[in-house]
Amino acid sequence: MKETVIEFRKPPHNYLTHEADDRFAHLLKKLNSNEVKLDTANDKAFLTSILAALDIPVSSQILVFSASSLQSEIINPRNPRALYFNEDTYVGYVPNGKVEVISMDPTHAAIFYIFDRLRPGNLPLIARSEKCFNCHAGNATRRVPGLIAESLLPMASGASLETYRRDEQGHQIPLDQRFGGWHLTGGHHLETTHANLMGVSTDAGKFNKVSAEPGQMWNIESHLLPTSDILPNLVHEHQLGFENRVFHAAYVMRALHPEGCGMLPSSAKPEVEKLADELARYILFTDEAKLPAKGIDGDPAFARDFARNRKPTKGGASLKDFDLKNRLFKYRASYMLYTESWQKLPPALKERVYYKMAEGLRDQNPGPVGKHLPVEERHAIRAILKETLPGLPGWWR
Repeated sequence: MKETVIEFRKPPHNYLTHEADDRFAHLLKKLNSNEVKLDTANDKAFLTSILAALDIPVSSQILVFSASSLQSEIINPRNPRALYFNEDTYVGYVPNGKVEVISMDPTHAAIFYIFDRLRPGNLPLIARSEKCFNCHAGNATRRVPGLIAESLLPMASGASLETYRRDEQGHQIPLDQRFGGWHLTGGHHLETTHANLMGVSTDAGKFNKVSAEPGQMWNIESHLLPTSDILPNLVHEHQLGFENRVFHAAYVMRALHPEGCGMLPSSAKPEVEKLADELARYILFTDEAKLPAKGIDGDPAFARDFARNRKPTKGGASLKDFDLKNRLFKYRASYMLYTESWQKLPPALKERVYYKMAEGLRDQNPGPVGKHLPVEERHAIRAILKETLPGLPGWWR
């Protein structure tokens, strides 16, 4: 089966001329009309006010010190980049650098914004950036504007010596392949990890791995928190995998069916089935990587902030309930189903994904995407979705 080629700048996508409808675009209009004001007293006050305006918890902070983003020249083990996120918006901050934002438009995927350097007392200029496409619209995101996380061994300059994984995001990646170039704190219980390490060249032309613990080579007070906890790291990875799969599928559907109404051409059905299979597997955590044998101890502050918008059933169960002993979530169906990214996916594809999920969640003889789930969990997931998720088909059981 020949896969559809995505050219996001061209019709029917027209990414560059699409009027952005993402969370940050809405905030930008309020900033321009003075309906919302940010604290421009200093860098940390400015960043804190941006996060508050976007409803992004400070506790989501994770730290990466490999040279990445448009500011790669100032990111290294002596000056890590902080990332903060909620379900649809990602903010990056580098001390002595600029604030960057990736905000997910519900139909056109990642929209990239960058602030000018802050001059205290003045709101910096804010612009949409197209330079990010060099990395964020390549093989790693299947040629669609998307989100990236890599794992590599950085040198003191931030440049890489070894790569542990590239061009793939999501909860299926084994934990021993993640975290290279990232700080990791908290009770992660990983026996081996690439986190908190950097490479130093030797006279023999080789290199040694040495410790790069948070604050070891930089002033820990330059960031809002001294932490890069395992729990927001794992949640962040899950979201990246979800968003990239959903938006790749959305672009393919738009290319296959530009009008968006009427019957899909029969020639498109094999590709639609393939997309539906992949999405259903991801949503139900079919291929989720194992947690350490001892589980993880997640940051209570992040767990509390993450649950602030949970959608519980009358009995109290929700898709945002953590497990953290054997798996990330107690009920293995992604809370990202509540996002606009999912809700605005073309109905023809959503219907097929829901069908495959329903097969996988049957009490008897579940389909392949749900065989890893105990019958009690399948039953609980069906109940949560029926009670809390808008837009389920009328036939959903």
